[in-house]
Amino acid sequence: MAKVTITLTKSPIGAKKNQKDTLKALKLTKMHKSVELEMNDYVKGQIQTVSHLVTVVEEQ
Repeated sequence: MAKVTITLTKSPIGAKKNQKDTLKALKLTKMHKSVELEMNDYVKGQIQTVSHLVTVVEEQ
């Protein structure tokens, strides 16, 4: 499967609770922290929920 690197680029202060919970599930707790995950439908949905707070880079 393809891998993606997700980086928290905007602060979740003032974000909705479900968006903050999604960031915790992605293990993005601090600004500019990155995680590398395998792309699947579940992760794709999480990224869509917090797309305005994160930067996503797809790796080959």
